[in-house]
Amino acid sequence: MPALEIDDLRVTYRGSRGDIPAVRGISFSLEPGDTLGLAGESGCGKSTVAAAVLRLLPADTEVTGRILVDGEDILTMSFGKLRAVRWAGASIVFQGAMHSLNPVHRIGRQIAEPIVLHENVTAEAAEKRAVELMSQVGLPAWRARSYPHELSGGQRQRVMIAMALACAPQLIIADEATTALDVMIQAQVLKLLKGLVSERGIALVMISHDLSVLADTCEQLAVMYAGKLVEQGPSKEVFAAAKHPYAAALSAAFPTVGDPAERRNPHGLAGDPPDPSALPTGCPFHPRCPVVMDECSSATVELRHARPDWRAACLRVEDRAATTTTTAMALGEA
Repeated sequence: MPALEIDDLRVTYRGSRGDIPAVRGISFSLEPGDTLGLAGESGCGKSTVAAAVLRLLPADTEVTGRILVDGEDILTMSFGKLRAVRWAGASIVFQGAMHSLNPVHRIGRQIAEPIVLHENVTAEAAEKRAVELMSQVGLPAWRARSYPHELSGGQRQRVMIAMALACAPQLIIADEATTALDVMIQAQVLKLLKGLVSERGIALVMISHDLSVLADTCEQLAVMYAGKLVEQGPSKEVFAAAKHPYAAALSAAFPTVGDPAERRNPHGLAGDPPDPSALPTGCPFHPRCPVVMDECSSATVELRHARPDWRAACLRVEDRAATTTTTAMALGEA
């Protein structure tokens, strides 16, 4: 049974300017032990998907489709059942741990709290378990008596991961969990997440705008634009030879280390993402697309196969699939 299955998810916010379609029909699933990276520019709908999985969106938000966690639909379950699923079935690691931790409670107590709420154990047993979890994420036991402000950014993020693991969930969603960290601490946290997935068979959805991080951490990569998936496939291959022009532009924005030519002439993506309340007709990326065709402004393009395990929502996907780069071929043969 999939740890997470999302089927035709649509999320519409109610605002003073009218309805804002933030997510417009996305579908994917993860088995236990699977890792999926969800990428895209700010405003593409990534965090909305994360919040929808555990029903953390505003009360007046319209959400349709299905979100199955261990086979049960999050959108139709009672609030009591939902509380049982949060932490125990699925948990989220948010960006900016300082804003997620209670500043007046010690770290050990905060990690122990979900254990006490979801499991029939004493406070003493929960605190002992909290210390064990801290050890798993590389924090010494004496830090259990620390307050959040006494920890570094990387240590606080490790606390959030320990809290996410507290009730042994089968699904973890990491929403920009390493964005605010320096490069060295980011590498440590990513290594920790990869190790936990491997050891515990946890399904991981990692959300970021950084394709290079996702390609290094996750087996699958899904790219969102204007509330829809525009590409999904093996992460390293998508990063090296994306089939959708938007995903290719995101990949090209990362320079090759040590290449002076790229340093002098950095790549970028012109323009801005469209306003969700005033999307262009046809492919929403066509006003910014470097390979746009006349029909792109009117045709509705759904995900189509570049190969069985790789899909992209582009009219040129067959052409781009036929011109796979040498790098992608090498990755496929490895």
